[in-house]
Amino acid sequence: MPLLFGTAGVPLSSTDRSSEGGVRRIQELKLDAMELEFVQGVRMGEEKARKIGAVAKEEGISLSCHGPYYINLNSREPEKITASRDRIIHTARISQILGVRSVIFHPAFNHDNSSEVVLERVVRELTIVRETLDAEGIDVILRPETTGKGTQFGDLAETIRIAQEVPGVLPCIDFSHLHARTNGRYNSYDEFCAILNETAEGLGDRWVKNVHFHISGIEYGLKGEKRHLVLRESDLRFEELMKACHTFGVEGLAICESPNLEEDALLLQQTYQALG
Repeated sequence: MPLLFGTAGVPLSSTDRSSEGGVRRIQELKLDAMELEFVQGVRMGEEKARKIGAVAKEEGISLSCHGPYYINLNSREPEKITASRDRIIHTARISQILGVRSVIFHPAFNHDNSSEVVLERVVRELTIVRETLDAEGIDVILRPETTGKGTQFGDLAETIRIAQEVPGVLPCIDFSHLHARTNGRYNSYDEFCAILNETAEGLGDRWVKNVHFHISGIEYGLKGEKRHLVLRESDLRFEELMKACHTFGVEGLAICESPNLEEDALLLQQTYQALG
């Protein structure tokens, strides 16, 4: 499987705003994938999930899911940690029915803790989640996402470490977030290659053959991410990013989160395919 391109949510040009309609519109656009956005909570029953999964299979579209935003495995309140675990598990259960391979989520906030302390807690909680899912025969990949602000746990090294420590976990690399949290770094062919190389060295072929990327333009300041932008209205050098992905021969999904969704997803796809 080469690098496949899609949108974070139903394409804007889809007249049918349902998830099924979104999948069909993705196929019409000649894109390859769609991420279902459960960011406000998983509001989908099993019957609906089966229907969407069947449409995606019929149309040859790959699906992924973004879990709820209200996840913090380093909360100071134990009940919020339990609720966070439950949200990941709930998303994974529906994802299995959908035929989704990857569940993306933001793992934690740092609060006043060191990286090592937060890592230990995140690993402990995700191990519990993984054991629960394994016992139920749910084999979706859990994907903590690289985050866009220094207050959030999840720089590149931290995200790789989680995947090394917990089976069934791989990163979701959000290149825009890494660019924003470093106040403008990670924005050249060499730097994008360095990201891919560090992850490949840390996780090997199981990641190289199954990547998951988020890409968009991004506005940022001293504290990191502010908001997503259209690619051509931002400073993200997406042509160099696509060249780096092509050089490494990574396989998997590249999901566009720009405000113009499918326009930038198609731009990324065309840029990548033009490399031969």
